[in-house]
Amino acid sequence: MRVILTLAVLLGGRLAMFAQRDMLKPAYDFSLPRKARIELAESAAPLEISGKATVYLLERTGYVKVRDGSNGFACLVDRQTPWNSEPTCFDAEGTATTLPTRLFVEEERGQGKSEEEIKLGLDQGYKSGRFKAPGKPGIVYMMSDSAVILAGGDRLVHVPPHLMFYAPYATDKDIGSPPVGANMPHLIRAGQPDAYIIVIPGTAGPSHH
Repeated sequence: MRVILTLAVLLGGRLAMFAQRDMLKPAYDFSLPRKARIELAESAAPLEISGKATVYLLERTGYVKVRDGSNGFACLVDRQTPWNSEPTCFDAEGTATTLPTRLFVEEERGQGKSEEEIKLGLDQGYKSGRFKAPGKPGIVYMMSDSAVILAGGDRLVHVPPHLMFYAPYATDKDIGSPPVGANMPHLIRAGQPDAYIIVIPGTAGPSHH
């Protein structure tokens, strides 16, 4: 339950600056067979969606397109930090707007750029118009049970399957400043072009009449 309640904090927090992080083993395993890593990317969404999506494989030099899709979606293993492993499927809007930023990040990492340099490059890209915020509502599937993120700066934790919806530049006030809870929407990257509202699907409780 603690992981669920703090999901927004874990996903939205900046990369902590401390020595211990360099001792962590990244969650994404480049040594896994190619087929297994492709299946990991596809696990982000139901097969009815991911099976028809364009798929990108994460390599040490960046992403490589391994399949063209037919439904406008794109699936890959995202990494908000170099230690994360986040199977993700963007819809057509996210594929056109947010996906290019994720391709940029991993290409920069492959070239040895620091996380600070990469963030500066992203910020400049949005300001120059190279990157664009989503222009309409849409969905990002992150329904895999294999997602792992860096939490608190010094440990890797699994996060529950969830859905994300584009909310460019949104703040907590825009969604009513809801209390933290498993059945509440959460906002990450507040105020940023790629801000998201997170919803964690759960079982319905007893109805009240």
